[in-house]
Amino acid sequence: MIAAKVIDNIWATRKAESLIGLKFMLVEVLGGIDAGRLMIAADTIGAGIGERVVVCTGSSARKMMNQDDVPVDAAIVGIIDEDCTF
Repeated sequence: MIAAKVIDNIWATRKAESLIGLKFMLVEVLGGIDAGRLMIAADTIGAGIGERVVVCTGSSARKMMNQDDVPVDAAIVGIIDEDCTF
């Protein structure tokens, strides 16, 4: 799992049918060798811009969609409490 900060919404009016209804967010990785890396993550919990979040990747992200055929490689699965520091 990766700690990240939500930077912005991603809007895609045309996308694969299996992605319809999913909300996408641009996140920036916090800490580690990938610090500063930007990635797009499906938002499963309603995170907002500026929040620090927990992101899972790979097959774990697809399991959050309850479908194995969804082409998602990253999913926001938690919001980090404000009193946590990195």
